[in-house]
Amino acid sequence: MGLKTTEKIWEKVKRRPAEIEKLKSEGKKVVGWINYNVPEEVIHAAGAIPIHLGTGGNDRLVELGSRYISIMNCVFTRQLMGLFAEGKDEYIKNSDAIVIDVTCKQLFRVAELVKFYFGANVELLGVPYNHESEAAFSYFRSEVKAFAKKMERVSGNEISEEALGKSVALFESIRSSIRELYERQSRPETPISWREVYETVQAGYYLDKEEYLTLLRELLDEIGESPNDARISASAPRLLLSGSVIPPGDRKILCIIEDAGARIVVDDLWSGFAPHFDTFVKSPDIDGIADAYLGRHPHASLPSLDIATDRRLPNIRSLINEYRADGVLFHTLRYCDCFTFKANETKQALRDYGIPFLEIHTEYAGSDFEAIRTRVEAFVESFSSRIQAASA
Repeated sequence: MGLKTTEKIWEKVKRRPAEIEKLKSEGKKVVGWINYNVPEEVIHAAGAIPIHLGTGGNDRLVELGSRYISIMNCVFTRQLMGLFAEGKDEYIKNSDAIVIDVTCKQLFRVAELVKFYFGANVELLGVPYNHESEAAFSYFRSEVKAFAKKMERVSGNEISEEALGKSVALFESIRSSIRELYERQSRPETPISWREVYETVQAGYYLDKEEYLTLLRELLDEIGESPNDARISASAPRLLLSGSVIPPGDRKILCIIEDAGARIVVDDLWSGFAPHFDTFVKSPDIDGIADAYLGRHPHASLPSLDIATDRRLPNIRSLINEYRADGVLFHTLRYCDCFTFKANETKQALRDYGIPFLEIHTEYAGSDFEAIRTRVEAFVESFSSRIQAASA
């Protein structure tokens, strides 16, 4: 039996489009955003409603999007184009502005095309590719300041120091609650799975932020009240899931892993835990927000060319240790070049530490389902054999 609060969260997600329609009729502005480095605190402090856009797993929308963007782009990008082309996504329809940061060049292309084909009001946020230097931080601070001015124009409200401070505190509390949820689900015996936590994180794409924080705390309380109601196998192989985006609607890989008898205990996905586990705003102002976003776990398309200074790799090793993961499954979408190019160096770095690694290359069509399932089952079986040998 599932947790009551998770059911409550998804009931509220179902009602959210109607709530947004009502809020818009009362004069509220909605800002849809896409990618990794868009600071929601700024949108929220301007009095607008931030909504994280994008879904996955729908091959029909991928085909539709391919009429507007090259098929050499990843399926997430093509499905995003399909959502704009179809014109039925309630969150896109209700967005007064679309913000896309240029972390990923494919999504930068989406920004150009949705503006050209569909007349979307697109705002861009520049992101430096080398974010180890002081010049990079200086540049991103100026970009976030310009972004704040744009949000003031969209919302019609000035961002005050008080409003920004409240928004920073709110989002810090949300991230803290998500970190605690991840810790709770990783315990040997737990009433909540990684998948439930992951989907709860993505529910936050849509819900009112104050209400979302209340629900996260309710969920933590419910877990605390039923610590011995273990529904998750304590003996299943524990995996870290890394690689390309896995947005709402894309559940193929997750189902394959679960059916194979493995247990995901942590991820470093930009659609999951990555925006939360090491983002800390040290000062409640624009510079503090910019520094926190640029200084956190880096997106794979923002490489430091020197592997020795690529913080992504030590972060993965740290998560493996903290969450006691037995191995890593690295998932890449076809034509998601930034993650595909990072797969081999990630594998080599983890091999040096004796960490088993499996790379899966896929898209949203179901034609590769059986082939992927066979590979994942073999990977999981290798852990089971190792566990049996150790206990013999």
